[in-house]
Amino acid sequence: MRRSPLVALVLTTLLLVTPSTARAAVPDRAADAAATLTGVRTAGTAWGLDPATGRMTLTVDDTVAPSELAALRTTAERAGVLLRREPGTLRPLIAGGQGIYGGGARCSLGANARSGSTYYVITAGHCTTAAATWYADSAQTTVLGTRTATSYPTNDYGLIRYTGRIAHPSAVYTYPGLLTIHGPGTAYVGQAVCRSGVTTGVRCGTITGLNQTVNYATGVIYGLIRTNICAEPGDSGGPLYVASTGTILGILSGGSGNCTSGGTTYYQPIGEVLAAYGLTLP
Repeated sequence: MRRSPLVALVLTTLLLVTPSTARAAVPDRAADAAATLTGVRTAGTAWGLDPATGRMTLTVDDTVAPSELAALRTTAERAGVLLRREPGTLRPLIAGGQGIYGGGARCSLGANARSGSTYYVITAGHCTTAAATWYADSAQTTVLGTRTATSYPTNDYGLIRYTGRIAHPSAVYTYPGLLTIHGPGTAYVGQAVCRSGVTTGVRCGTITGLNQTVNYATGVIYGLIRTNICAEPGDSGGPLYVASTGTILGILSGGSGNCTSGGTTYYQPIGEVLAAYGLTLP
């Protein structure tokens, strides 16, 4: 992510108020900054509160043109937010290859969920937009199921209803092995987490932000979890989970960077998906 501190301006403002006034002013400044950043629609940007600094942060990837960057810098200065550069490209992580397959797309299964006796795959919405029928193998001979819902953009989740005979335990594949999933969890900043995906396997790190907004070239996604875990195309839709408790926190939407040099990833909270469709994790 990127750096343009604006420290002198912030310190000048803080020195002009009493401690009690400062405490009241911080939420107002954050709300004002959020109101300004809501209008940012430049592809390759993300924004949200950075818990490490307590300030709103506007992140810019390598695809943002110099003219766009200059405009975003002006916006950041006007809103009093940090502007940070992040190497790579913010994109939904989808590719051809192994995993769950639909059309020419490859993604990762996020969670097995159910409504009564009907079972579903939860994965990323930018994945389920790619095809109506999904398969469990790259040759597309083993039917997984049929897409029944997609919410993308704004959100990034979709459902595939199981129609094939393939087993679907409540578990995360940990390359190798299975971790039993007992239910959903709630994310918090600093939480130790892992994610699993077909391209890069299991990778672990920490949650670095909540309620993040990401501007992909294909649309804006709101309310995401941010981590310092890397991912690559094909990992999309895979679960963000806590190994010690067997709980799923979210499903991978996208990110920037890679698993050679490192990266940042964003996740759709699982609780929102379950509530939207009336599902439970078995």
